[in-house]
Formats: sequence, structure tokens, C-alpha cells
Amino acid sequence: MRASKKVDSKGLQKFFKDNKIATLNDLKRCLNSSSTMTVFRKLKSMGYLSSYSHRGRYYTLLAIPRFNEFGLWFLRSVRFSKYGNLIETAKTFIDSSNAGFTAHELEGLLHVETKHVLLQLFKKQRIHREKIAGYYVYFSLEPQERKRQVALRNAGSREFEVNLSYQIELLSDELKAAIILFFSLLDEKQRRLYAGLEAYKLGHGGDTQIAGLLGIDVHTVAKGRKDLFGQDVVTDRIRREGGGRKSVKKKRRRSSTKSSDF
Repeated sequence: MRASKKVDSKGLQKFFKDNKIATLNDLKRCLNSSSTMTVFRKLKSMGYLSSYSHRGRYYTLLAIPRFNEFGLWFLRSVRFSKYGNLIETAKTFIDSSNAGFTAHELEGLLHVETKHVLLQLFKKQRIHREKIAGYYVYFSLEPQERKRQVALRNAGSREFEVNLSYQIELLSDELKAAIILFFSLLDEKQRRLYAGLEAYKLGHGGDTQIAGLLGIDVHTVAKGRKDLFGQDVVTDRIRREGGGRKSVKKKRRRSSTKSSDF
């Protein structure tokens, strides 16, 4: 019996080494078991995390993720946090922020919908909420920390410890590679405008972030952003004037006025 368990553990470790993440059904097939309890006993003995995205359907071993500076790890579209599930991750981000977060701001960092999670945390009195400038902003429940966060938010401070301008650091390697590949297919003007668009979406610090990702001058990014949103862009014709297929006009049949020679 012990030998069987040892084989199962080795097989599971190899599976995770090859695939990094897995669903419950994947693990049942790997262990050749239909028992959910058996799978979780094995996972618990090895140390595991469940994803905070995809309703926690994916699992990985604690030794596998390479967490970024925010404690997050992404593999394709699946997202993990060293803080645990989405509820605990959201609370940690709220508590450690310099000026709180709106649901939209937190979604920009975690790349999942957070409105319902934040509302749940608020109703359970685990975080604080205030309406500022027409938006609900979520803050730490600890009085002194909350007071500091609210003051910074009201002052319009951009000095967030975890700032939306750092979204670029949270992109997966696959997505970064796709952006760079797409960028390489554009002509010079399109590159400038595309870089400006992405920088605008990032907000404060976006020019520098995009310039670093795409390997171009920050002033090029700034010019693309200003041209695009200042509508100072001259669009090229798809075809030059007079080009393309010539129009086909029906020729009128000219009736003969000549009399027949008989």
C-alpha cells in the first residue's frame, strides 16, 4: 500500500512538472481515482494553491509559481496569488494600497472581475467603503491606515504603492510576446500610434512602461499618444486616386441611320 502511494506522489509531481497547472478531473485521471477526497489529501500533503481566477478550478504545487513583486503568477489565462483565493487577495491589495482601490482599478491589476468580491468583503465588515467623486472606493478597515488612505485619495495622489501604471509588469510572458510580435508587423506611423494608445490605457507612467516593453524612445510613445488623442492623424487612402479597377460603363448601342444598300 505504501509503495502505491509513493508511485502516486511521483506521478503527480511529474504531471505538475510537465503541465504546471491542472483541474480536479486532470488530477483524478493522473491518480487513477474517482475520489475527490483522495485528490485533496494528496494535494495537501504536497502543498498546493488553487487559482483565484476561473472560480478556483485550477491547482498547482506551491513550489511551481514564480510570483512577481505583487505576489501574483499568471500562466496563460489562469491566475494564482500567494495570498490564496480571490477574496483574500483582494483584501490584501486593499489593505496594502496607499490610497485604496475602486473595483475598476483592482480589476486592472488582478485581471478578473472584483465588484462582487469587494461587496462581499464590505458586507462582512472586512474592508471599509466610501463614495468619492461618484465612485465607491475601498479602504483598509484599520482606522489609522484608512484615514491615511482616504486623505491620499481625496488629495488626488498618484503615488499608489500598487499603481495602475505597473500593469505592464503583470502581463504574462505569452501576452508580452504577442504584443511585441504584433507591433513588429506595423509600419512606422502605425507603431507610433499603437504605442501611444497602449500608453494611454495604462495611465500615469504609461509612456515609460510601453517604451521599455517595445524598445522604442519614450518621446515616440508620447508623440503617438498626443497625435492619436489630439486627432492629429492624416489617414492614408487605401488606394491612390485613380487606382483600382476601372469602372465599367454600359455603352449605348447606337442605332444605325444608314440605309441598306440594295
